[in-house]
Amino acid sequence: MFTILTLNPIAKVGLVRLPADRYRISGDAADPDAVLLRSADMHTREIAAALKAVGRAGAGVNNIPVAKMTERGIPVFNAPGANANAVKELVLAGLLLACRHICEGWEFARQLTGTDEAMSQAVESGKKAFAGGEIAGKTLVVVGLGAIGRLVANAGSALGMSVTGFDPALTVEGASQLSASVKRAPTLDAALAGAQYLTVHVPLVDATRHLVNSERLRHLAPGAVVLNFAREGIVDERAVVEAIDAGRLAAYVSDFPTGLTSRHKGCITLPHLGASTAEAEDNCAIMVADQVRDFLEQGHVRNAVNFPEMIVPRTTPYRLVCASAASVEAAGRVSDALARAGAAIQETASRSRGDVVYTVIDLTTAPAAAVVDELRRIAGVRMVRGIE
Repeated sequence: MFTILTLNPIAKVGLVRLPADRYRISGDAADPDAVLLRSADMHTREIAAALKAVGRAGAGVNNIPVAKMTERGIPVFNAPGANANAVKELVLAGLLLACRHICEGWEFARQLTGTDEAMSQAVESGKKAFAGGEIAGKTLVVVGLGAIGRLVANAGSALGMSVTGFDPALTVEGASQLSASVKRAPTLDAALAGAQYLTVHVPLVDATRHLVNSERLRHLAPGAVVLNFAREGIVDERAVVEAIDAGRLAAYVSDFPTGLTSRHKGCITLPHLGASTAEAEDNCAIMVADQVRDFLEQGHVRNAVNFPEMIVPRTTPYRLVCASAASVEAAGRVSDALARAGAAIQETASRSRGDVVYTVIDLTTAPAAAVVDELRRIAGVRMVRGIE
């Protein structure tokens, strides 16, 4: 029986994939085998001794201490692409909100008073203040061509925009999913040159913090619009507001309100609605529940941000999984220790990612508990677990 701690409400369509005969799901479990969460902050929480996996029902993992989990040999799973369509649709809404001055026009209409005739006259005389432009034919630059960025780029192209994408980590598979009309820039600065609309879809890490800054904003076309539905820190908001006040930018559309942007006349801020659809929450819950279950029951790793992908068919009823530091020959020492203990290895597979080596070993007989304890004491071994 595995115990699952939920730190946020997780969609029922995901939780039902963890059958009651093998899983106990609780919002206050003291020593869980796995944690499922959405936006809850795990940085200040103590890591339970029994914890084997963390599943984030979403893409970003900034609210999870990934480095600490890696040191403990705990994979952190996320759900890339599960909310991509929801975010794409909101980005398109942001484009239209900005170019047609919809928010300003709506607020104007809400303030109208008097008879219908008086309101009609006020509309005819006041609407010219909210005249906008069309997005067809305009230049859209998409920075980050992952699951969300690709959908945004393809949608912009379908709406008649001239789309340029930039992503130095774009895979061959990812490139094949881009519309043929989407151009790819060799550098970020080349991508930004003359952009009328800029949208960012990258994770927030040290290398992407303030990726859009005052220097890079100067590459954009006069009157450009910047959209940020990724993470707050990717855009230097002070630089954006200064550019708006100076007349170099027309607007900033963000899913992350701050004291600087929430009431600024040139900023449109939404309350982090990107993935807030019933469909996206269901998709994320299903994906992350399946991944955590597959790891706990089979040792498979799919869509972990800190472990290598590992899907290995079982060849025996007894499986041992091990995570070790890449800087030592811990995986080899595990095999040697098993051999000394007389454990017959049927199959073994090992892969690395960063400083993590993940090894899956199928045995013809179950290893004794004392042997597993011995393996855990090997220098460099972060996690050893038997699966039957």
